[in-house]
Amino acid sequence: MPTLPDSEIHALMRAEHGDPFAVLGPHETAEGLEVRALLPGAQAVAVMHASSGWPLATLERVPGSDLFAGLVPAAPARIGYSLRVTWAHHTSDIADPYRFGQVLRDMDVWLLAEGTHLRPYEQLGAHFREMDGIKGVAFAVWAPNARRVSVVGNFNNWDGRRHMMRFRRECGVWEIFAPGLATGDVYEYEILSSKGEVLRKADPFGFSAQLRPDTASVVQPLPGVAAVPPGRAAANDRHSPITIYEVHLGSWRRKNNGHDWLDYRELADSLVPYARDLGFTHIELLPVSEHPFDGSWGYQPIGLYAPTSRFGTPGDFRYFVETAHAAGLGVILDWVPAHFPTDAHGLGQFDGTALYEYADPREGFHNDWQTLIFNYSRIEVRNYLVGNALYWLERYGVDGLRVDAVASMLYRDYSREHGQWVPNAYGGRENLEAIAFLRRMNHVVGVERPGTMTVAEESTSFPGVTRPPADGGLGFHYKWNMGWMNDTLSYAGIDPVHRKHHHRKVTFGLMYAHSENFVLPFSHDEVVHGKGSMIGRMPGDEWQKFANLRNLYGYLWAYPGKKLLFMGSEFAQYAEWNADKSLDWHLLSHAAHQGVHRLVRDLNNVYRHFPAMHELDCDGGGFEWIVHDDTAQSVFAFIRRARDGAFVVVVCNFTPVVRNGYRLGVPEPGSYREVINTDNGVYGGSGVGNGTLSSEAEPQHGRAQSLLMNVPPLGTVMWVLATENESP
Repeated sequence: MPTLPDSEIHALMRAEHGDPFAVLGPHETAEGLEVRALLPGAQAVAVMHASSGWPLATLERVPGSDLFAGLVPAAPARIGYSLRVTWAHHTSDIADPYRFGQVLRDMDVWLLAEGTHLRPYEQLGAHFREMDGIKGVAFAVWAPNARRVSVVGNFNNWDGRRHMMRFRRECGVWEIFAPGLATGDVYEYEILSSKGEVLRKADPFGFSAQLRPDTASVVQPLPGVAAVPPGRAAANDRHSPITIYEVHLGSWRRKNNGHDWLDYRELADSLVPYARDLGFTHIELLPVSEHPFDGSWGYQPIGLYAPTSRFGTPGDFRYFVETAHAAGLGVILDWVPAHFPTDAHGLGQFDGTALYEYADPREGFHNDWQTLIFNYSRIEVRNYLVGNALYWLERYGVDGLRVDAVASMLYRDYSREHGQWVPNAYGGRENLEAIAFLRRMNHVVGVERPGTMTVAEESTSFPGVTRPPADGGLGFHYKWNMGWMNDTLSYAGIDPVHRKHHHRKVTFGLMYAHSENFVLPFSHDEVVHGKGSMIGRMPGDEWQKFANLRNLYGYLWAYPGKKLLFMGSEFAQYAEWNADKSLDWHLLSHAAHQGVHRLVRDLNNVYRHFPAMHELDCDGGGFEWIVHDDTAQSVFAFIRRARDGAFVVVVCNFTPVVRNGYRLGVPEPGSYREVINTDNGVYGGSGVGNGTLSSEAEPQHGRAQSLLMNVPPLGTVMWVLATENESP
């Protein structure tokens, strides 16, 4: 009989033992080496020599329990043994998880405790490993306040007594090596809280997860480090053309009459060539991290390390990224480190305490989204998130992260009334811990994965969002220009007859256009929740709607800043975006929609072809007004310049009136040709154009040379010197 007291046996049987390795497995006793195994459901257990397979001993059941124990020959058992277990209907040989040593190395324990482990995903979670010549999976999970943690799954009948874990008090991590597991095995952590609650949690570091409504994590190998294709880093540079096609994978296109999603590989073979053909440089994906609720579009993730299984396996997702790279396209992921949902299997109250979230709901609960806010004051939480950023960039080779809801992270009073928020240590409203996290994340990304980009969705005037952390900034490479977007769409929605009264909505943005490195976003947020589609927001009759939209796109591509357009907007989808159905691809059989589609392709090509259109997007030297005060006619004109002085002249007419004989001052004498005219008949316009014009020595707009042109109705025209003999 075993040397264990009844209290230990009862604790094991109730799965309440906080130190199972102290009592299970091989242990020296006064009588010799005793092996103990807790195997609920077993009828008999024998200890077998690992290499020869010869029996060493038969373990006896402790009366009234599922604990088996017995003395074994010490020398062969120390070399290694397995357990031959007779169950009700079969016999199996298993390796005893309690005969293996610690999973985490001392250095990893130190770095995890310090919160400076750059790649915590290499140690935490589920990892294939070989220990003492036995293959299996090493599990490790941070749950410092738990009384007991077990890994449960299909491999142990979801019984929390079978794989109770070892607690590494130094870093608050529970660990165990589970022999024999394979890719595809499903698991969760069963956690006994300090209050006696039994919780079931998905793995925060799970590399794959079941599709909702199932909640378990799935054993998958850690993806290898992705190589950086030549030229990818330069493609993200602020002097390079960046024009982004934003996509929700579940509704871009569907199959089987709209009932089924395309998988990652099907999307790679259809979405990637489509975006490339349209001339985009990057595809931005709404969050692909695993999430339980389709209606969140991925913005309420639970599996931050798991590509959603809606569209296939992690390997399938990596194939998508690699296919995009092979086609010359970058991939940007929407990333959500601001908040997470309250689902029971998620991060909330992970070990029975507010571990990942702030405990005080005035800090830790989003009233707008009914979600929990990450506790950025905890070094382990910051490390979890920084590691996650690096994981997507390094292990899947994505080119950038667009960080969602940054404004909600920066301010403690975000969307809160007086008295509903907790000031920082200095009595202010800024979330200093979140700011420190963002700076560290951007610093780590910049050092460890140079050439990738981070983009902030930040809707306030917080200073220095795209300034380096060393200079007091947040360290993002780009920031969404939400102010420009709101002003521009507001202006575009006004009846042209009244636009002269709202002239400043166009000119004001140039006051701050180069205060940050901006992306100009016409994103998913602008075509949902009752806002209507892009074409639906335009005023006027059918012809004017399309003309207004083409003009708006011409203005977007000409304006300083990188470009972003949400799917469906490139062919003027009528309906507001619906995440539960495919885009209305049938519209491309109609000429007006074909025209917008062709214009987007041509705008992308001109933007990429002429350095003046992109090289100084983020530099004040790349923009110069020619006409900013023609209020009566709602005409604007400006120059875009390249670093070598080459230029493009842009004229925008925001009324449906043709401006015949409009004299425009130009920078240099010469012949000028139109490279874009959004009123061109090939786009569905009225065909008012000029072809090639020669400048005249007649001063206008403070310039010695001028062109006498016809400015098309609701049209944008882009001019280059005819000596630029290359065509886009």
